[in-house]
Amino acid sequence: MTEHTTAPSGLDIVTVDSITDIGRDHWNRFAGTDNPLVSYDFLEALEASGSVSRDTGWQPCHLTFHLDGHWIGVAPAYRKFHSMGEYVFDWAWADAWQRHGQPYYPKLVVAVPFTPCQGPRLLIPGPARADLAPEQLHQALDHLMAREGLHSWHLLFPDSDDQALLASPGTLHRQGCQFHWFNRGYQTFDDFLAQLTSRKRKSIRKERRQVAEQGITFEHWSGDALPDDVLDDFFLFYTATYLKRGMHPYLNRTFFQLLAQRLGKGLRIITASREGQRIAAALFIMGEDTLFGRYWGCLDDYNHLHFETCYYQGIDLAINERLARFDAGAQGEHKLVRGFEPVTTHSWHNVAQPGFRDAVAHFCQEEAEDVARYREAALEALPYRQEPQESAGRYSS
Repeated sequence: MTEHTTAPSGLDIVTVDSITDIGRDHWNRFAGTDNPLVSYDFLEALEASGSVSRDTGWQPCHLTFHLDGHWIGVAPAYRKFHSMGEYVFDWAWADAWQRHGQPYYPKLVVAVPFTPCQGPRLLIPGPARADLAPEQLHQALDHLMAREGLHSWHLLFPDSDDQALLASPGTLHRQGCQFHWFNRGYQTFDDFLAQLTSRKRKSIRKERRQVAEQGITFEHWSGDALPDDVLDDFFLFYTATYLKRGMHPYLNRTFFQLLAQRLGKGLRIITASREGQRIAAALFIMGEDTLFGRYWGCLDDYNHLHFETCYYQGIDLAINERLARFDAGAQGEHKLVRGFEPVTTHSWHNVAQPGFRDAVAHFCQEEAEDVARYREAALEALPYRQEPQESAGRYSS
């Protein structure tokens, strides 16, 4: 645990070098059970497997929050030595900073590694949260940045509860856009299709039919009953997806094995098979009200297989499990015509150098205006027969 001095705001942040220094009981007391992506089991599996470490450029630096001598919360955080695996891209910032002879890395990133999913980041329960103001939080993070000798901090993909605790005039606030599917009480996939225009409904049915006509079938596997050969095949497909792009995968087999053991029925792998051989797979994680579609892979190309495995099978799973939302990951305008709705994502940042900070603030303002226009255009392109009602919940915007 780091030495510390109290920030001017009265809120103090102390860092630890591993989530094991906090322990499962303490971490989960603050994290709760609604979102498995911020659970002790998920984050510790990243560390235990070596997927996050100084060697991979993700050095654990988890935050513990203290107010008036009381421990009030935690947050997943890392010293980052590059900008990979974050999905809020600051490569241009790093390049500009370094061209002026200043080191951009390491930086402090408050996030779930390799996970562009909105959710809680400031794991501070309600009573203590009510005593905090956004200015206190920003001052405490700035104080931590200076104390640790870092040049910037970045808090990625917070939910609306955290956004309310971060929103403050003059702060560096970025926005992006993702596409999420919302379950409006559907009992079957056909109930969902009935809400689409005739043309889009026929298009999706045609895609699903063409997958079946290729002789492709699907199986669902639960983490608590996952055969080794299924995990082996999934990891092969996952790795191939990265190698096709000339990249090494972020995660290793040990991580997925630990995750299956720890999440049990909360983890699902859906495999696609043809002529008795598995040809593709996708991994999903279930939270209290949300299905997270995380990783996928396939060795060869098959017509519409990606859409079926990652989206339509996921929608079926969300309906069957009575989940309110399906977050299928970052980017992907192709999700829009398949009923996934545009959702604004958020991140907060600060940089130590005043002149550079002014340039970043201008960039964030212009980017937010572009994102707002993009989202409005995406809403108009949704394939529903009637405009969907505003999606309720902590993740909609």
